[in-house]
Amino acid sequence: MASRAEPAAGIGQDRPSAPLDAPEVETGNYPLMIVGVMAASLLQILDTTIANVALPHMQSSLGATVDTITWVLTSYIIASAVALPITGWLADRIGARRLFIGSVAGFILASMLCGLAQNLEEMVAFRALQGMAGAFIAPLSQSFMLDATRPSRHPQIMAIWGMGIMIGPILGPILGGWLTETANWRWVFFVNLPVGIASLAILIAYLPKRPQRERRFDITGFLLLAVALASFQLLLDRGAQEDWLASAEIWTYLVLTLSATWMVVIHFAKAPGPMFERKLFADRNFAIALSFMVVIGIVMFAVMALLPPMLQNLFGYGVIDTGIVLMPRGVGILVSMQLSGLMMRRGIDARPVVASGFLICAFSLWQMAHWSLEVDEAHVIISGLLQGLGMGLVFIPLQVSAFATLSPAMRTDGSSLLNLFRSLGASAGIAWMTVLLARNIQTSHEDLGQHVTAATGSVVDFSTIDRFQAMGDTAITLIDAEVNRQAAMIAYVDDFWLMMWITLAAAPLAFLMRGNKGRAAGPIALSE
Repeated sequence: MASRAEPAAGIGQDRPSAPLDAPEVETGNYPLMIVGVMAASLLQILDTTIANVALPHMQSSLGATVDTITWVLTSYIIASAVALPITGWLADRIGARRLFIGSVAGFILASMLCGLAQNLEEMVAFRALQGMAGAFIAPLSQSFMLDATRPSRHPQIMAIWGMGIMIGPILGPILGGWLTETANWRWVFFVNLPVGIASLAILIAYLPKRPQRERRFDITGFLLLAVALASFQLLLDRGAQEDWLASAEIWTYLVLTLSATWMVVIHFAKAPGPMFERKLFADRNFAIALSFMVVIGIVMFAVMALLPPMLQNLFGYGVIDTGIVLMPRGVGILVSMQLSGLMMRRGIDARPVVASGFLICAFSLWQMAHWSLEVDEAHVIISGLLQGLGMGLVFIPLQVSAFATLSPAMRTDGSSLLNLFRSLGASAGIAWMTVLLARNIQTSHEDLGQHVTAATGSVVDFSTIDRFQAMGDTAITLIDAEVNRQAAMIAYVDDFWLMMWITLAAAPLAFLMRGNKGRAAGPIALSE
């Protein structure tokens, strides 16, 4: 049986040593506690995407414009990103149990207020409250599940936790679309109440207490990091509307992001008591896991942002049909997460598993890069299934390896950073791919339009089009619409190619991590 990895010096030494392969904390009903924690985690991750499809309905109901309605999403993202880094400090200061229960209660209250909002100002304020309360749920759920589980079963429990994190963004648009069509957009938020209240009751009854410790709050580091994160999110959200660097507003966000980030790095490297322990970033596996989280955010969330509008606008799928053809992606994640969790428990080296997962994802993106306007449902389903299988193989071994060398006292901080980097990767990836899509549509439209002439066999004789008046205008409009469809398909294919190369480039980095050896009977033993 493998021996417990020693905690980093000076970190978590105040905690009594636990017996070999025993949980850090005990709970009165372990299975029910897991259900409560997972329900809260799934609700929080669902709300990052569930409101997207309801925005047009909210716009008319709240009296908002196309530009201002996006603040419903932006306020949630910014509040969540700013609050996420202080999860570890708050958990140590007021107690992880109190923070988790308070977060779930605040999230339920904010969800109810969002459903009752009467104008845009109220909705933005309540969504910010929802994002702030929900920010603490994901890292605390992960750390509680690890602490309450025997180390030998960490891969299995991470597979269960990962299913909620990875499937939530897939189910969000489907559930949001169905609720909006069958009821109204307010049920996108009201749906949180019954599940959230049940989760809260379970947590109050069975969530265990964790030791608290005195910890100074790094106000300077927090303020600098908050400015960097908020500026970065505003830059990504407002960039497309303001034509990016052609706008003084975007330049302001860019300067603030770069300046605050530079100061954060210097402060965390030199300050006597930074917000995050420097040993976190010195841990090789954890540092590599952070970079992989950015790649996961870019590939998974950008693909999920691109596919629904592509299927609906170019292929004519309805909201429910779109959800059906995208659902196999979730099935693939479910299968491969359980498989990768089993492999980790058997002591199989995590590095080739992670690399294989990235290669499978790259292959699925290669398939998508060969799509055309004639692609059928089977190809969409197969590529989605493969991508889900690949992501599941990456996520669990990566999480297990990242936490294998961290002491229990550092888990909450580590989890908050992993969630933060995944969120940043998702925001950056969606913005990046959306910008490239828009620009490539324009470029491809211009290239294709040059070849639509009478000499190339066009069905319209452009030299005599004026004589047909309204019918001629209609013919031109139809031709332009078809050129737009072809140009959009080319632009989507270009995005898929780029994401494929990013995924391929990430695969070899898995072998820079330290690998596990032997069976994972206890905490995973690591070797070079």
